Amino acid sequence: LPGPGSPLCPLVDVASASNFRCFQLRHFHLDLRLNFAVKEMSGWLVLDLVPVQPGVQILVLDSHPSLLIHSIDCKVPGSGQEEPVSLTYRVDPFTDYGSSLNVSLPTAALKPGRLIQITIRYTTTDGPAIWWLDSELTCGQSRPLVFTQGHSVCNRSFFPSFDTPAVKSTYTATVRVPDGVTVLMSASRSSYSKQDRVFQFSMEFPVPSYLVALVAGDLQHVDVGPRSRVWAEPCLLSCAVKKLGGSVERWLAVAEQLFGPYLWGRCDIVFLPPSFPIVAMENPCLTFIIASILESSEFLLIDVIHEISHGWFGNAVTNATWEEMWLSEGLATYAQRRITTEAYGEAFTCLETAVRLDALHRQLRLLGDNNPVSKLQVKFEPGVNPSSLMNLFTYEKGFCFVSYLSEICGDVRRFDCFLRVKFKFKSVVAQDLIDYFLGYFPELKDAAIAQREGLEFERWLSGCGPPLYEPDLSAGGALTRPVQDLCDLWRSSDPPDLKTVATFDLSAWSTFQIVLFLDRMLDLSPLPHDVMAGLSGCYSSLFDGLNAEVQIRWLQMVVRNSFYPELPRVRAFLHKHVSNDTAPSSTVALHRVLPSHCTEFYRRTAPSSTVALPRVLPSHCTEFYRRTAPSTTVTLHRVLP
Repeated sequence: LPGPGSPLCPLVDVASASNFRCFQLRHFHLDLRLNFAVKEMSGWLVLDLVPVQPGVQILVLDSHPSLLIHSIDCKVPGSGQEEPVSLTYRVDPFTDYGSSLNVSLPTAALKPGRLIQITIRYTTTDGPAIWWLDSELTCGQSRPLVFTQGHSVCNRSFFPSFDTPAVKSTYTATVRVPDGVTVLMSASRSSYSKQDRVFQFSMEFPVPSYLVALVAGDLQHVDVGPRSRVWAEPCLLSCAVKKLGGSVERWLAVAEQLFGPYLWGRCDIVFLPPSFPIVAMENPCLTFIIASILESSEFLLIDVIHEISHGWFGNAVTNATWEEMWLSEGLATYAQRRITTEAYGEAFTCLETAVRLDALHRQLRLLGDNNPVSKLQVKFEPGVNPSSLMNLFTYEKGFCFVSYLSEICGDVRRFDCFLRVKFKFKSVVAQDLIDYFLGYFPELKDAAIAQREGLEFERWLSGCGPPLYEPDLSAGGALTRPVQDLCDLWRSSDPPDLKTVATFDLSAWSTFQIVLFLDRMLDLSPLPHDVMAGLSGCYSSLFDGLNAEVQIRWLQMVVRNSFYPELPRVRAFLHKHVSNDTAPSSTVALHRVLPSHCTEFYRRTAPSSTVALPRVLPSHCTEFYRRTAPSTTVTLHRVLP
């Protein structure tokens, strides 16, 4: 039973087939050989387990149909049984994102408190966690590359595991590769034997399975700080270093002033090709990030700081169940904005927050205030993939709740101290946070703040709809007021006077200001043709020279308003991203990407009437997965309505 102050971890995770509550996972070791020719990883996994309940005769692990299990054996150190015993096992269906691996344990392994070692020999094939890229799909187009992406329940196709955020352990890994291949993992230590072509890794801090990550290919690095380096393909490295040189250490130092020491040692970043399915992933010690984000310095800044924030919130302290993802993402978003406020000022943070909260309310208008996905505590049925429920609410509504807690305590610095990872390297539920908060601020508990009418904590967690509180963003008025003033000029049925428009110099605006302007104009669409013509005449050339975050929004306006004079730019944008270096080969009919009234035009001007979905909508164009899009699923009518 948990002692005083211990996390209140749930007994069941409906997204896991495993019986993880019956065992303590102390450590695991991976030994893998990478075969690029056949796109397979083969080797073995060793689990150091301790049964915690008597009479448990079956070990159940999360697995995946793409894993080919060859054999399983067991050793019980100290039992007199020195030779491994071969075990019988059975693989059963579980959900469309995994299966259950049921292993019968020997009698010697049934004693609670006794260490057992389970070795599973297996081969990976085409599971969702592992992305094999031929050389032409990489940025440099010279050598193949492979990477893994475990969030949220994909890593069961990388290795059998207790694939739940409720379970954390240390791990080690040995990875054997061909000549010329560099391997990186989310590990605190690494070494390489050139003679044997073997990389060794060690993660000395306990992590959940979804944070185990690997990338291997033609990768080089440059140190950009005393504890950080940038990794990338050679063709990207100088650009990445130029964008991040010196900044990572600055951001880490600010974060440490706010939330205490950075616990993970290294804070490295690897840039991956546009096939990377999300924008960034907070793998401990080694953030994975999509290379195309380098186009926009402001979005790069925000995403890297957000992933750094996960070093405290999400990686050190983790949501124990996927039904409460807001614990990781809401806290990390709050921490990210505390860091940007200290590093770049309150106005910048308020502007970025305004962009995100606009997106939140846009999603609410699409879904309706009573949609259950707008809850912070989302109860999902068995079989539902947790990734499908990861949306803007986990970030922005979660952020608003954390901001509300900061507001009612009355002292942001004191609240920063409260957040200093009481439960480091533990997995927690929302009640842990609330109990700790009320214990840390007893005056609020005495005032029954959790039951304040209209702002009850329970209503925050289980209620649908918009946040019950939003932070004051007036400090960003110098940046956001000109945006709204310009929107007001263009929202009328007639184009505004060009002399008045000329007083707004968008070339001097930040990316976030232009994005906020275009998002709000999108919200006003459809617009009269004359207004679109005026917008095109004033800004189209400027937007064409800016980053993809700006371009995608302008082109959404073009398509949503059926503004035919600009459709060649839509075609050009699609052609830029419909190329062999940005995606795998899945295809969709063109009419699913462009509405019917634009399809005929596109067919007359494009060489092909079909395009590859991931190539048309690479991750950096899906309104920035998790933080800018209204949904983490690629909803075509939102990307190019």
